[in-house]
Amino acid sequence: MASSEWQKSSYSGASDNCVEVRTADGLLELRESDDAGIVVRTAPAKFAKFLQAAKAGEFDHHTA
Repeated sequence: MASSEWQKSSYSGASDNCVEVRTADGLLELRESDDAGIVVRTAPAKFAKFLQAAKAGEFDHHTA
């Protein structure tokens, strides 16, 4: 399986509790650093649409 290294956001700083991302076989993989055994896989285009929606506040009602 061809994959890149796990990368965490620069906003995480020295924290070990963060979301990490990498590419693997044309998919985007996400995991929580404190539970690395669970990996979510999706197409890069779908993830880009999710990020766009999150930045636009479409999911804000779930965090209140």
